Amino acid sequence: MFQLKSGDARTEIAPKSQSCTVPLGLSGPETMSGIVIYEEDDLMCALLVEWLRAAGYRVHAGTPNGGAADLVIVSLYMPKHAGAKRVQEIYAAHPGAPLIAISGQFSSGLPAVGSTAQTLGVQQVIAKPLTRADLLEAVHAVIGPPG
Repeated sequence: MFQLKSGDARTEIAPKSQSCTVPLGLSGPETMSGIVIYEEDDLMCALLVEWLRAAGYRVHAGTPNGGAADLVIVSLYMPKHAGAKRVQEIYAAHPGAPLIAISGQFSSGLPAVGSTAQTLGVQQVIAKPLTRADLLEAVHAVIGPPG
């Protein structure tokens, strides 16, 4: 654990994990629907959750057991080498759910539904750094507006 000191208060920040550690308010696997995020960087995950929730979407952290999902967003750190395998694992954990892949390895200006998306087997790709507009446009294109 890392500790940041802010005035007299200390805040603990966990090192990277397999999925984000944003408080989600889940009562169990039966509530797992909405958008599921697999992002190892807790700060990026928190930002994605904040943007999606502010837009009205339900958002959950990805779990090893998977479950029902309307959409899965997964961050790929090595899309050329291990990305396809990671995508297959996510599809196995969330059968039938559409998938959006995000990565800092994708080129800026990469077409969201081009050959990279087809090669990975996902519905959309987004290059990092991404904007709120990029994220919401991709999510809306895949699953439509919240509700």
